[in-house]
Amino acid sequence: MTITTCVFDAYGTLFDVTAAAREAAAEPGNEALKGIWPKLANDWRLKQLQYTWLRAVTGDHTDFWEVTQNGLDWAMEAAGLSDAALRERLLALYWELSAYPEVPEMLARLKAAGMNTAILSNGSPDMLDGAVQSAGVGDVLDDVLSVESVGVFKPHASVYDLVGKRFGCAKDQVLFVSSNGWDAGAATGYGFITAWVNRAGEPVDRLPWVPAHILSDLTTIPELASRV
Repeated sequence: MTITTCVFDAYGTLFDVTAAAREAAAEPGNEALKGIWPKLANDWRLKQLQYTWLRAVTGDHTDFWEVTQNGLDWAMEAAGLSDAALRERLLALYWELSAYPEVPEMLARLKAAGMNTAILSNGSPDMLDGAVQSAGVGDVLDDVLSVESVGVFKPHASVYDLVGKRFGCAKDQVLFVSSNGWDAGAATGYGFITAWVNRAGEPVDRLPWVPAHILSDLTTIPELASRV
């Protein structure tokens, strides 16, 4: 079948999750972050994801903003940081994450080709709205779908179900794009055509399913969507 709908994970895929720590480290008064911000950003992201998985498994759902704060608190304690003002600054910057440089043009090309475009994210609606507005990509997205409408985090199948319900498309008409190997793998098992944006050159996750395509960035997504 022809791809009609391109769906993107948000954090780490369209929006740079390292930006908050990187930008905070460059600001006056945040010298404590200099030299350690990459590890803080990595720990923050890893714990944020781990907490979504644990909550999905246990059925104890909360919104993504809470697990984002929980992940930051763990990362700051691991780094020996207890600055409340720095914590608030990092969280404020997370609401205004920048998009990767190729994102606006890539989405515009998909829309020009007549594709449906959407975000499918663990993020809460308010968080996603902040990121979309900050990145200035709202006019090239048809919808922003949040797990909050089903009350469980990815990779639960009910999250991926949201795409078909919104766009009335078959699973194999969807190109699902994520920077998370586990997310792209699970979406492959669900039935989507998938692309893993592997910016860091990581190994493929050992799961029952693997992404159909592996890319280093999002630049060639329009070409991929047109030829699948």
